Amino acid sequence: MKVLIAGAGIGGLTTALMLHARGIPVQIYETAAEVREAGVGINILPHAIRELETLGLLPALDVVGLRTRRLTYYTRSGQEVWSELRGTYAGHEVPQFSIHRGRLQHLLYKAVLDRLGPKAVQTGRRLGGFVQDDKGITAHFANSIDGSKGITVRGDVLICCDGIHSAGRKVFYPNEKSPSWNGVMMWRGAVDWPAWQDGESMAIGGGLGGKFVLYPITQAKDGRQLMNWVVNVRVKDPAVSPPPANNWSRKVSLALVLPHALRFNVPDFDIEGLVRATPTIFEYPMADRDPLPRWTFGRITLLGDAAHPMYPVGSNGASQAILDARCLADNLAQGEHPRAALWAYEKSRLPKTAKVVMNNRDGGPEGVIDEVEKLAPAGFSDINDVMTYHEREARVKGYAATAGFKDVRIDRAP
Repeated sequence: MKVLIAGAGIGGLTTALMLHARGIPVQIYETAAEVREAGVGINILPHAIRELETLGLLPALDVVGLRTRRLTYYTRSGQEVWSELRGTYAGHEVPQFSIHRGRLQHLLYKAVLDRLGPKAVQTGRRLGGFVQDDKGITAHFANSIDGSKGITVRGDVLICCDGIHSAGRKVFYPNEKSPSWNGVMMWRGAVDWPAWQDGESMAIGGGLGGKFVLYPITQAKDGRQLMNWVVNVRVKDPAVSPPPANNWSRKVSLALVLPHALRFNVPDFDIEGLVRATPTIFEYPMADRDPLPRWTFGRITLLGDAAHPMYPVGSNGASQAILDARCLADNLAQGEHPRAALWAYEKSRLPKTAKVVMNNRDGGPEGVIDEVEKLAPAGFSDINDVMTYHEREARVKGYAATAGFKDVRIDRAP
């Protein structure tokens, strides 16, 4: 069997490593001219880190990322709503990692080249079309750099890992509308900054309509570390305003973002100073797509954001792509026929990710902040007078069960 992968993002690279570990040959084709360290911070949850650990990547993750210790939810004004330990600090077998997206992608890319060979990833190749028959699939990849002649390749399976604007997905759903936007714009940045609290903790302040996210993505050195931040603000009515065109990673000015950032407060942290010090600020619309009725069409399937793009809520987008990769690789290694394996992968993963997509639209675990702010818009003296501990716990822990990482906790006696 030979597997063709369109896309060298986190999902595509992890899938290649999973397949290689099971003895299945893989070739990746990436649209960009080079795989570079782009983006800002993300979190990878324990259920996904467990899969990367099976690939022997935990030591490399410790070099470039940070093991997250604690997550605290605040209201927009800085009152604590919920706080909990994370990863191994909470009893999981493996950590949660806060990490620069580009560094994680580079780590996976380097592992692919080391294990599969220096030609395992061909860059500058955009999926242009494909034809399948009883014996395999023939795919055409255009030259995305200069428009010169493309290449045609043959394989047994094609996995489309080419993101929210997937070319493969568009073939099967040509009339699908643009990504669904909820009217929220996200501004993101990262800058070297003095460590906050223990240097290993996250803060999320405010609900879905207005939120500030803060977490470090490198180990502290001499009291400083790379600090990632996000400002989310609902700026439009999505019913009448489509997302701005061509701004999925657009650079914007400090003057645009700073007034929104000043709406938030995190205890003992200088949000204004952090945002002012950030050299480059990126803008993204908060968008997803409706869950699909199917991902698999014969010898072709979708994975990661090509299959189930979701709001960046609950630190779960990249984690779900990694879980996809493990499931798909297992089914291809164990299945009697590639088409049956892809169908089994879809049957397992599609309903699970659909639940996460819909839960994220409702705020995910961070929706507990929305509920508190709705019940006590002017603030509170005691959070338990607004929502009891068990009510808050049900919202947060319920999401962990839906997302699939509640069950990776070590059972411990009280």
